[in-house]
Amino acid sequence: MQNASLWNLLRKVHNDEEGAISLEVILIIGAIALPILIFLIKVGWPRIQKYFNKGLDDLEAGADQGRLGTGTGTGTGTVP
Repeated sequence: MQNASLWNLLRKVHNDEEGAISLEVILIIGAIALPILIFLIKVGWPRIQKYFNKGLDDLEAGADQGRLGTGTGTGTGTVP
């Protein structure tokens, strides 16, 4: 009796294809996303890194100017 229910359960699991479809979709998305990610890392990363490094250098230069009071602002450099 229990052996028959085990076979029914195995047959039901074997016939269920929803998991296979989900796995196929994940593999297709990965096959599309992986080359894009590799391209962005190889080509885009140096440009992104240069952009942020320039921004950081500008920010540090502005902070130094503000600290020394040599900024180009219209104020006197003192806090009221």
